[in-house]
Amino acid sequence: MISAEEMKQERTELFQDLYTLKKPKRVPITIKVNNEFGIQYAGMDLIDTQWHPERMEAAANKICEDFFADKNPFGSRRFPAFYTFTDSTYFKIASSGFLQHPEIAPMQPEEYPELVASPYDFLIEKILPRLYKAFDGSNILQSLNFAVSMKAKEDDDQAAGAISKKISQKFGYFNPDAKSAVFAPFDFIADILRGFTGTLMDIRRCGEMVQEACEAVLPLMVQLGITSRPTVMSECYIPLHMAPYMKTKDFEKYYWPTFKTMIEQIMASGQGISIFCEQDWTRYLDYLADLPKGLRIRFEYGEPQQIKDKIGHKHIISGLYPSAFFATEKKSVCLDKARELMDILAPGGNYAFDVDKVMATYDGGGENIVAVLDFVREYGKY
Repeated sequence: MISAEEMKQERTELFQDLYTLKKPKRVPITIKVNNEFGIQYAGMDLIDTQWHPERMEAAANKICEDFFADKNPFGSRRFPAFYTFTDSTYFKIASSGFLQHPEIAPMQPEEYPELVASPYDFLIEKILPRLYKAFDGSNILQSLNFAVSMKAKEDDDQAAGAISKKISQKFGYFNPDAKSAVFAPFDFIADILRGFTGTLMDIRRCGEMVQEACEAVLPLMVQLGITSRPTVMSECYIPLHMAPYMKTKDFEKYYWPTFKTMIEQIMASGQGISIFCEQDWTRYLDYLADLPKGLRIRFEYGEPQQIKDKIGHKHIISGLYPSAFFATEKKSVCLDKARELMDILAPGGNYAFDVDKVMATYDGGGENIVAVLDFVREYGKY
């Protein structure tokens, strides 16, 4: 039987080939489930376990034992303690135990000039206390709230990190050299500062200021995206949000210029990038094809053959498998869908198997997940 260390070496070689656009020995599997999914799947209490991350090891083991993957498939780094102690408006804890991200607009449209003039100062002094209301008080109270919340975050991150390290060693997973996560500049404005609706209104009434704001936050996004070890084996994760909801001419004017520059500057450092194209990016495939080669692009929706034809020669494709199938379809249907996607996307390489999005809640169908991943492991051999 192959040892965990040997498995890690094999997987590292898979990703070394994948990330350098060489055909690996088999299709890598990169699925991910978040904390809530894993806790539910393991039959544990959702609220209690999230407040005590050290207890997640049982859920992590269950996921990793059942679901074959080449990277650690379990876990996210958001826990309720930090958001509770900071009185967060950005993420709220529902009574069910799930973290929810409501639409918020902590910045007013008349504040664009302040953001443009000094983005870092504006974000720290004005936006942070609005995102986390516990920081909006006297200096002494702010300091206390900051200390308590950051200590909670540090404790939770350390507990989760220890579990992740232990699990990765036990199961022989590939580990990136370093990891980061960042927004496209326009998405940062929309998701953090002005909200979905507010941002789309702003490009109508003060479009030039939106452009200037994207330019202003661009250096911050680039700085956050470049890891401490910017290599092809490291990973900067960029979830893309607003583009599918925009008119193409607005995308070209407001979204694309700073996003393209950000990708170019981060990749120029040697940093590998993984982007998630939320919703349907079919309109923008030609734009993606114009980005520096070697991007790892996960799609939620789209026509697989069209995506393959447009960008498969230049970028690494993943996603597109409908995760809803696991709970709603028969095993045979789930397997047929996996075969269909792989027959289109796997030939020639530049492909990793993944589902359409991170699996957030467990609604059943675990046996179908197991069957599909085991099938992909064998069927994906070149």
